[in-house]
Amino acid sequence: MAYRINEDECIACGACEPVCPVECISEVADGKRRIDEDVCIDCGACAGVCPVECIAPVE
Repeated sequence: MAYRINEDECIACGACEPVCPVECISEVADGKRRIDEDVCIDCGACAGVCPVECIAPVE
């Protein structure tokens, strides 16, 4: 399982990117972030720092 960022709710704060231990989060349009689900190790560090709670496990 991996995590996914809801890009409609993302505020482009960038808090998630530096806490990812496998560097699978990258910047996309308008400063928002995207998680490479093939690299994500499901640690949840990114979800824990998101101020708008727009990061959740992929179901």
